[in-house]
Amino acid sequence: MISNICSITGAVLLLAVAVMEVLLIAGLPLGEFTMGGRYKILPPMYRIFAALSVILQLFGAAMILQGGGLMNMWFAGKAVKIICFVFAGFFAVNTVMNLISPSKKEKYVMTPLAAIEACCFAVTAFFV
Repeated sequence: MISNICSITGAVLLLAVAVMEVLLIAGLPLGEFTMGGRYKILPPMYRIFAALSVILQLFGAAMILQGGGLMNMWFAGKAVKIICFVFAGFFAVNTVMNLISPSKKEKYVMTPLAAIEACCFAVTAFFV
């Protein structure tokens, strides 16, 4: 039950961030929520990184849903467990990076999201 809640919460948050990344790619002025807030509108090179991030977010959403038993497995359970732990570690580091960001929007919005993601992936990984 708890892993299902964490899986759904994690996937929804990942999809929300993926939508934000798509909006960044489209040129909307949301750059203060990412990359230290250096750019209000992302330059073309950074939009490529945002596109890669979208792919990573979608893969993460699929993995956390699989880990929670809410989606057919693409990989063996052990592989999904490892992937979920890797994502948990990534989001734990991301939480710290967002926390020290000079951008207030990144610090106050993205830090809690990354922390929740880290927890959701970790809990899901323990129950795979």
